Amino acid sequence: MDVTQLILDDHYEQRRLFAILEQIGTDNVILRDVWSRLSAFLEIHAATEEEIFYPALLRMGLRSGHATSAEEETLDAVKDHNEIRDAIAQVGHHIVGTPGWHQAVFAVNRANGNHMAEEEREGLTALRQTGSLQLRHDLAVEFIGFETRHYLGVDPVDRDPAEYVQQAEHARP
Repeated sequence: MDVTQLILDDHYEQRRLFAILEQIGTDNVILRDVWSRLSAFLEIHAATEEEIFYPALLRMGLRSGHATSAEEETLDAVKDHNEIRDAIAQVGHHIVGTPGWHQAVFAVNRANGNHMAEEEREGLTALRQTGSLQLRHDLAVEFIGFETRHYLGVDPVDRDPAEYVQQAEHARP
C-alpha cells in the first residue's frame, strides 16, 4: 500500500463524482444526495491530507534539505483546501438543481481540480521521489485509518496556512 496511490484513488473518486453530477439531469433528489456524498468526501480527504500527508511532506523536506519547497507546497495546499471548503459552503446558499447551484458546484470542481493537478505534479511526486516504500506504506496505513475513522464526516475548518506549517514542523518526529 502506498499513500500516494491512496491519494490518487481519492482524486479519481472525486473526479468521478463530479462527472456523475454533470450527467444526472434534473433529478434534484439524486443531485442532492450525490452532492452530499461528494462534499463530505472532499472535506474528509482534505482533513486526512492535513493530518497525515502534509506533515510527512514537511518532515521529509526538513530532513532532505528541501524545506523551502515542502513549505511552499504545503502553504499552497492548505490555502487551496480553504478555498475548496469556502466554495463548498457557497453551494449551500443555492437551491439544489438551480443554475446558481450548478455554478457553485462548478466553482468547487474548478478549485478542487486545480488543487489536485498541482498536488499530483508536486507533493505526490516529491514523496514518491524521496520517501521510502516503507514510509509510504506506513503513511498509507495512517491515511486509510484516519479516513475510516471519519467516514461520517468532519467539521470544515479553514486553517491559517502559515500557522499550520509552523505547527506541523514542530509536531510528530
